[in-house]
Amino acid sequence: MTGNPWGDTPRPSHTPRVGIPEQLAARMTMPEQHDYLRTRLTRRGLLRTSAVTAGAVAGSGLVAGSARASSPTLLAASATTAVDGALVAPFGRHLAFGADPRSQMRVSWQVPFAVRRPYLRVGLTPWDLGRKIEAEVRPLHTPALSAKLPAVEQYYLHAALDGLRPGTTYYYGVGHDGFDPAEPRHFSTVGTFRTAPARAERFVFTAFGDQGVSYHALANDQLILGQNPSFHLHAGDICYADPDGQGSDHDTYDARVWDQFLAQTESVAKSVPWMVTTGNHDMEAWYSPNGYGGQQARWSLPGNGPDAANAPGIYSFTYGNVAVVALDANDVSYEIPANQGYTGGRQTRWLDRRLAELRAAEGIDFVVVFFHHCAYSTTNSHASEGGVRDAWLPLFEKHRVDLVINGHNHVYERTDALKGGRVTKKVPVGESVDAAREGIVYVTAGGAGKSLYDFPVPDSYEGHVKDLDHVDTYHWSKGQVKTKDTVEWSRVRYTGYSFLAVEVFPGHRPRMKVTALAESGERIDHFEVTRSHRAG
Repeated sequence: MTGNPWGDTPRPSHTPRVGIPEQLAARMTMPEQHDYLRTRLTRRGLLRTSAVTAGAVAGSGLVAGSARASSPTLLAASATTAVDGALVAPFGRHLAFGADPRSQMRVSWQVPFAVRRPYLRVGLTPWDLGRKIEAEVRPLHTPALSAKLPAVEQYYLHAALDGLRPGTTYYYGVGHDGFDPAEPRHFSTVGTFRTAPARAERFVFTAFGDQGVSYHALANDQLILGQNPSFHLHAGDICYADPDGQGSDHDTYDARVWDQFLAQTESVAKSVPWMVTTGNHDMEAWYSPNGYGGQQARWSLPGNGPDAANAPGIYSFTYGNVAVVALDANDVSYEIPANQGYTGGRQTRWLDRRLAELRAAEGIDFVVVFFHHCAYSTTNSHASEGGVRDAWLPLFEKHRVDLVINGHNHVYERTDALKGGRVTKKVPVGESVDAAREGIVYVTAGGAGKSLYDFPVPDSYEGHVKDLDHVDTYHWSKGQVKTKDTVEWSRVRYTGYSFLAVEVFPGHRPRMKVTALAESGERIDHFEVTRSHRAG
């Protein structure tokens, strides 16, 4: 990695601006932006440094990829470098489940320089990390996308753990030649994780979207850690390396912000699986035609969606009696169409099949779906995404989804129970709802750390309830058109930093206790989702 990862490193004023001109980007899809950047940067000769670096690395043990490759090169061989490995400490550890959380865990981390023979150690006690697994290296090169940004080399490492015991706590450490986590001097770097139980039991999971790097983001992380969650859902717009988020304006994203984010998040993500999906700020055109090449380098996700190689943010997993489905709403967005239709309808067809399979599976009481763009919100900034409503809401209702969690709007907002876009049951603070019979509650949990949005009407939350008969708002229609709405479903609104904590209770009368907590720790909303076995 070149330059200071915690701040801008100015480049000479004569460095050419290589981003996409705004007038062009506004009408480009993500694949068109990717081709433009690759062609323009290659023509200007700005990839010479990358090519030289790749050649040098190949000569010392790395498998080098082409400078024009459409995605990061995935390396199975051991990385090498002239830097003494004893001087290089891993950072940015983050966990993710495999497709089966009872037996699979994925451990990811980062090093500031290439190292020799990176690996993971794991065991059942912190003093016996006897099992050693070679790490996969995913280096990522980002050129200087503007005069203010340096070229950046990043090294992401990944280890897949399979065949684990259900409901078991494991200890692990990450290292490389010169840095052995099993040595006493590195004992403080040993982390833990726990696999999902073989049978359903009480547990907690947390969720939010739109975090970024900030004091508020850090504060939310520490509150989340205090909930002792079994996993965390991050509903897109992960770090905001791309501050624009329109898939358009010059694509001058700063890859170093990812390093800041992973360092910030490590206190939680090193022990709590951090399950992400993609938002509009997570499309980065340089790396691959759909902009997800950077995400593929930095995260190891379950990979059981319709096209894991090109759509890493689409997957599902089951923990206890809860099935979780992650979707990529960039695929169906009317508001920000840079990746609209990139799966060719495969995501929606997979969603229909997967929800049917989950509803038929024994032992699953609840189905939770999370993605970025809001199905229902009334903020002045993004409001509601009509593309999501058109493509997916009929499937949610068909397969009796129990809870939908979104980000995108930087606030907390929660609906009443809905079917067909209409209120089927009012759900005041503290009430319960049976989704299968009474309708689905949609939650926007986008107050994770980025600057906050506002509503066209007053806030209304626990202890400060201001119920309204209706709210004048809008939703996005085809062609990036804002269509006015007058809605009755906006039940709870809170302009502040917050997150969701969901406590799940199995048994004869299963329920999910959903709580929204402010950055101060104050409860701002709570309700219950129940499921009658008669309802399916």
